[in-house]
Parts: sequence; C-alpha cells; structure tokens
Amino acid sequence: MAHPLDCPAWSALTSRQAALCLGGEHARRFREDIGPFAGTRDTSPEAVAALAALAYADDDMSLLEVAPPAPPPGIQLKLSALGVQMTTKGFTAGGRFSIEPLSDADAPEMIALATLTKPGPFRAATHALGRFVGIRDNGRLVAMAGERMQMPGFVEISAVCTHPDYRGRGYGAALMRAVGDRILSEGDTPFLHAYASNTAAIALYKHLGFELRTEVTHAMWSKANG
Repeated sequence: MAHPLDCPAWSALTSRQAALCLGGEHARRFREDIGPFAGTRDTSPEAVAALAALAYADDDMSLLEVAPPAPPPGIQLKLSALGVQMTTKGFTAGGRFSIEPLSDADAPEMIALATLTKPGPFRAATHALGRFVGIRDNGRLVAMAGERMQMPGFVEISAVCTHPDYRGRGYGAALMRAVGDRILSEGDTPFLHAYASNTAAIALYKHLGFELRTEVTHAMWSKANG
C-alpha cells in the first residue's frame, strides 16, 4: 500500500478535506478559490482521464507527488520541477515572539502578504485549509504561517512568509515551530515541501528539525488550447 504522503492531495481530498474538493472516485482537485492541487486514486487510464477532465485552458492544476502520471493527449505540461518532501518528529529550540491566531477577518491582509512574498499558491479561500498564525508590528501583519493539506496522521505546514522589511529576525522559524508544535501535540506529523533547487530553505528546515522523506515532482497541467 502506498504511503499517504506519496500523493498528499489525493489523501487529503479523500479524508479530512473531502468537503473542499471537485471530482469523484478516480480524481479530485481542490476548489479553485482554495488552491491548484489535485491527485488521482491510482495511475490507471480511468484515473488519468478523470484528472484530465478536471483541467481547463490556462489552468495551473498542480500535481505534487512522488510519481505524477504523464499528461494524456489534450493536456499541456506547463511545469515539471523536482522537489523534496520533509517531515519532523520535533523542533529545535528558538526565539519567542508574540504570535496570534488569524481568522477569516484577516484574509485580506493574508492575501496581500502572500501576494507580496509569493510563498506558494494563496488564493481567496486558501486560509480555509487550516489554522494560520501571524506576527504583527503595530497592528500590521508582517509574517504568517499555516496549514495546507491534511490527512489522518499528517498535516502540511505552508504559506510561511515574512514581509521583506522584517526578514532576518527569525519570524518564519518561530511561526513554523508554533504551527508544527500544535500539530505534534495533536498526534499528527508535520510535513512540508520545497523545490530541490531552494537549498537555503531546505537548510533552514533541517536546522528546525525536518528530515528528508522523499523526492517529489511538481507537475502543472492545463487543457491544451484547440
């Protein structure tokens, strides 16, 4: 049996986040206002065809998994990039800051910060994927982190970002510890993804206590024009 993190989108969309999906028994994707991630039950022709049916022109439907299927006819492969998937059983010690929970009311500020810093896909309802926390300076949101894909036993840490004027203070690491410690306290394992080329981020994650679980590929599909 495959590990649930081998295709985390499918694992999430058929368990804790099933209410957030489009699709059916063979392939599913998150609602477009939440995020681009999708997955299949297996690599059978039926599953790949079902996944292709969920793509549209100019899409950025993303497969983030160990072995994404090859795109079938009619699907354009817009991106294929090597990444890493990391997990942790505990965090190293670090600085303490005033960290507060974020809610629906904070969504406009969260979107603005993510748009500026580009930590990964962050859309109008991305904050609905899980719990987010942030650090403010005189009321202004300057750093945040939260949860993305979730399934029994595993919760992803994502959207870690800091305003350029506030980098180098340890905010990102502190927020990751806050999110990750809560995940661990609830009996789940934190995991995250990074592009393999992002060696600086990978080094930081290792410093925090993360270890490589496996390599993954980020494949981006869209429906071919014409």
